[in-house]
Amino acid sequence: MKKAWYAKKWIAVLLHLAAWVLLFSLPYLLKPPANTNEQQHLEPGNPTVTFIVSRINDLMLIGFFYLNALVLVPRFLYKKKYFFYTLSILISFTLFVVASWLLAINLKTVNESFSFRRHVFFCFFIVVFILACSIAYKTIRDKIIADNLAKEKENENLKTELSLLRSQVSPHFMFNVLNNMVALARKQSDLLEPSLIKLSSLMRYMLYETDEEKVSLEKETEYLQSYIDLQRQRFSKKVVINVTMHPADKLYDIEPMLLIPFVENAFKHGTGMIDCAQIDINLKAANNTLYFTVSNKYNPDSSEIKDKASGIGLINVQRRLNLLYPHHHELTITKNDGQFVVSLKINIAV
Repeated sequence: MKKAWYAKKWIAVLLHLAAWVLLFSLPYLLKPPANTNEQQHLEPGNPTVTFIVSRINDLMLIGFFYLNALVLVPRFLYKKKYFFYTLSILISFTLFVVASWLLAINLKTVNESFSFRRHVFFCFFIVVFILACSIAYKTIRDKIIADNLAKEKENENLKTELSLLRSQVSPHFMFNVLNNMVALARKQSDLLEPSLIKLSSLMRYMLYETDEEKVSLEKETEYLQSYIDLQRQRFSKKVVINVTMHPADKLYDIEPMLLIPFVENAFKHGTGMIDCAQIDINLKAANNTLYFTVSNKYNPDSSEIKDKASGIGLINVQRRLNLLYPHHHELTITKNDGQFVVSLKINIAV
């Protein structure tokens, strides 16, 4: 997965530097124009020395920020070792207070009237603020990383599941087509050779085109037509097959092998022990929407025993539609008066 622009290391470093510069510039930006008595206590010495001491203190606070975020939080707080975490924070606070006090006293950047107790009180709020920012930064950063990993894992799982669903559809389809070839061979029909050529084109499509994420609607339509032609040859006049495929108003792409299970299901369950078997197929693509309808007669009282693969195609295609076109498709399956109708509407512009 491609990293977002803000996730690049050099950009992250620049953002951190900008945040620290802004944070430690606030006292100067918000500093009142007139010197107060407190400022006289805090800054009695050389301004240059005072500036250097302030920057050293800033560096110590930055060090404390990253020490807590990168070491103490993952090693102690995440593992619920609260005693060691609290002890580490107290030791770090003590070291900062003592180091900053000794630095200020030795370089004479504070007045003698500025007590150590006041210095501890002043440092306490600064350290608590930095500590809170450090914990927030670490938890938010880890949450973002965890969410990204979960999203990557979900995408990989979806790809794996879609590949599995395709592989389940394909053998079922090939089983039916090969049965057609066997029937033609037994009849020694002259249609066997053109049927084999059509089968070859179908296999080529399944082997090379279905690996793509999407294919053109035109190729998918040609695939459907070839399959229908093979079935038409098999059933001859035993089944009335009405096919209407309107030309699309523009070029569209669609998930491969998405429509064939509906047609396959119609031939599987709409033929056999059914009087006046008839299958109607209608496909239209316009205004970024695909309309696909397949209907077939069925006998609700039939005791015909279907094989274990019955229904696999429809179950798979429903699952694939939910994965590929969530909230962008409508699938309606109805059974009424001996008629089984599948109606599919997809927004294929997404």
